[in-house]
Amino acid sequence: MLESLRQLLAAPGPRAAPSEEAKERTRRLATGALLVEVGRADGHIGAEERQAMQAALETGLGLTREDALALLGEAESQSRQATSLFELTQELDRALAAEEKARIVELLWRVVFADARKDPHEEQRVRQIAGLLHVPHADFIEAKIRGRAHAEGRWRDPA
Repeated sequence: MLESLRQLLAAPGPRAAPSEEAKERTRRLATGALLVEVGRADGHIGAEERQAMQAALETGLGLTREDALALLGEAESQSRQATSLFELTQELDRALAAEEKARIVELLWRVVFADARKDPHEEQRVRQIAGLLHVPHADFIEAKIRGRAHAEGRWRDPA
């Protein structure tokens, strides 16, 4: 691994900027990793939470079931390897509009409420992520209300 890093740094010439497709993939993977972070904040990921993560990737990111499952597997690995939440949020914060960031926070709340209880560790993790994404408090609260309503089956997506 160190050798491949040395080769990359020693490579002559300018490095090509990532394509828009590569940037989108990075954003999707970061979103998935944040869902995993919230799911495991209480020490384990239950079946309901895993199902909520998959559904969030499908509906929130417009992925097929198969793509969502594959991304979720990669996201779990990314989450384990990440050294901080900042690492997972910096690209999202830089690239997304305010409403897209609030939408991610809503998806995180869906995972929190998936098992019909709100663990304080999960709530704290969502607060940390929302802070790193610079989501205003009012948007944070609205996302929480929508996430809870969705998890309880009362939310109907207006789209």
